Amino acid sequence: MKRPPIWDIIGLFLITRISLIAVTYFGYIFLTQAQYSGAPVPFSTFLQAWNNWDATVYIRIAKVGYQSHTDLAFFPLFSLLIAIIGRPFGPDNYLAIGMIISNVALLGLLFVLYQLAVDSGGELVGRRTILYLCIFPTAFFFFSAYNESLYILLMTGSFLALRKQYWWLAGLLGGLAAFTRNGGILLMAPYLWELWLAREQLFHSFWKLTRALLPILLIPAGLAIYAYYCWSQTGNPLYFASIQYHWSREFSWPWAAIWQAFFELFWNQPFGSFFQVHVLLDLSATLGFIVLLIIGYKKLRFSYTLWATLLMLSILFSSSLLQHDPLISNQRFVLEMFPGFITLAMLSANRPRLHEMIKWAFPILLATLSLLFVMGKWMV
Repeated sequence: MKRPPIWDIIGLFLITRISLIAVTYFGYIFLTQAQYSGAPVPFSTFLQAWNNWDATVYIRIAKVGYQSHTDLAFFPLFSLLIAIIGRPFGPDNYLAIGMIISNVALLGLLFVLYQLAVDSGGELVGRRTILYLCIFPTAFFFFSAYNESLYILLMTGSFLALRKQYWWLAGLLGGLAAFTRNGGILLMAPYLWELWLAREQLFHSFWKLTRALLPILLIPAGLAIYAYYCWSQTGNPLYFASIQYHWSREFSWPWAAIWQAFFELFWNQPFGSFFQVHVLLDLSATLGFIVLLIIGYKKLRFSYTLWATLLMLSILFSSSLLQHDPLISNQRFVLEMFPGFITLAMLSANRPRLHEMIKWAFPILLATLSLLFVMGKWMV
């Protein structure tokens, strides 16, 4: 595989991190401080501005463990890493540690994703894929203490290991992904597909086949360990799924949430309402990535499309139909669908106007949504 442009990737990482820091600094001060005021704002205030929504839960779990049943919806690996790495520094620094873990994981993710994208479409596609991921409107979740970047790093790492037929490494990373988010269990499907593609090398030898097949058990093991913990606490090994009703998530047909979102957007919500804008963001992200998955079907390795399709279906099957925004959080969930970013990079390779539009539109939306998150607005 092609050697990644190390300094270019590091430069992209640093520029986007500095940009988010600038949004926090200027946006927070101008929107919260009195005009013509000389009063200082403590550095800790800027840091705490990123401690919103799910980040508060991951930090709380790292500090005191699972205290309420709703906490069990949050898988443990990210909080566990915060607690282990942050112990020498004390609980007061857990937020900073969580943000550092999230950003370091993003840096690793950029290197891994670049390799997958180059393998799919060449160097230009590789560079644009990681660019689009970093400037995507909800990429600020990679900056906060969310487990998104850790999860995607483990997941894409498993894919890269599969491409190189490092079966044990693929299984281990897949198991860790399943210990980070329940969607990690879906990695079993692309694992089996890649195993089938390598059948000519493996099926003629029982021992080679066994060594390649056994590591797949590590993937459900990650989920099983957490399921055992849930069972020990509640008597229900799938409590992490059952508790989703707290956020109005329940089984629904995939098209139900999309239909309801259109109803909310064009009929139920008055023009300019908060819910209308939120629905617009989640619906656009959902439909956009469905289109990218369809386009990418013939452009990408099938195991990539298989994974992303199963992930999209799992999200749509558990929509929040009882809320005004039935596709809530999809603007964040699509970050996990790396094949969509590769497809978008392929589409823009021969379409300079599309690339220019993305380069301008994505950062503007990213800055806007980042500022909303920092101000504690409903960006989950």
